[in-house]
Amino acid sequence: MKKLMLLPAVSMIALSTGTFAQADELAVVGSWSGLPLHKQYEAPFWTEKLPELTGGDMSANLTTHDQMGIAGGDVYRLLSQGVFDVGMTVADYAVSDSVALEALDVPLIATDAGTAQKAVEAARPMVDDIYRDVFNAKVLGIAPYPPQVVFCNAEISSLDDLKDKKVRASGRMTAKFLEALGAEGVNVGFGEVPGALQRGVVDCAITGAGSGYNAGWWEVTTHLMPIPLGGWDPVVTAINLDKWNSLSEDQQAALEQGVKDHLEAPAWKTAQNALENDVACLTGTGECPYGEARGLVLVEASEADQARARDVLITEVLPDWAERAGGDWAKRWSDSVGQVTGVNLVTN
Repeated sequence: MKKLMLLPAVSMIALSTGTFAQADELAVVGSWSGLPLHKQYEAPFWTEKLPELTGGDMSANLTTHDQMGIAGGDVYRLLSQGVFDVGMTVADYAVSDSVALEALDVPLIATDAGTAQKAVEAARPMVDDIYRDVFNAKVLGIAPYPPQVVFCNAEISSLDDLKDKKVRASGRMTAKFLEALGAEGVNVGFGEVPGALQRGVVDCAITGAGSGYNAGWWEVTTHLMPIPLGGWDPVVTAINLDKWNSLSEDQQAALEQGVKDHLEAPAWKTAQNALENDVACLTGTGECPYGEARGLVLVEASEADQARARDVLITEVLPDWAERAGGDWAKRWSDSVGQVTGVNLVTN
């Protein structure tokens, strides 16, 4: 097993969250507190549904990594050490600990929610192995954020217009993809993006359409290209393996099936409609069910844009990942995700 260093912040984290536990209470750290995935699915499941499903045998003390002041990249590291029992965050935040994990969220591998879900399900055995071996954790479910689209504080009309621009990327593969397009991928934290756009640190930024709407990115951008250039940012729900093994078989079954039925499945079911609603809210091109519609210029990707993106993905981005990941990861990906998305990753 890959060993991960326990961060000095652990003692502060434990103090900030209070005493997590009674014997039947799980210490749970969710994804971004202000975004729909947490508010609509994570929080209701852990605080209401889990006690209901188990007849009160299991409950959760829920907080989120941003409320605790934990960087997204530290969530699974701390989970591996048993600082809390269950952790949820974007898998891309953890790729510095596992290059292989990058392949869960490949840019433009799926342009609709149905295909994205098939790709994630195909990748699941690989993800299970990574979390077991690297993070001492068992995966309970994988749910999507909305597709990661492009916000720009500059006039754009096609993918070609991203050339020479500084773009906040949403993952290592996305950064490589941007480089292949002639753009510069810039690492900026989600909460720091509006200021970076205002100051010209970046010209464009990639995040979920709904995330951008909720975070007010429409105040600092002018154009929106709703092509999933940053993939779908899957959020992995995982439990510390030692904690999992301490649960009874009935508790394990209730927990795993509960996450699948009441967190993962409904998030996927609404993903496509959520994108359409988010775009309407950001551009004013349709009815906004969440509040006031904004006026970003909608830039639809052309067939030429999509063809070029696919070519870059197959000839540059995936081979680069395969070389860095090493081992048999490329073959495993090609035989699983590649099969359901029609991408043949040729390796040496």
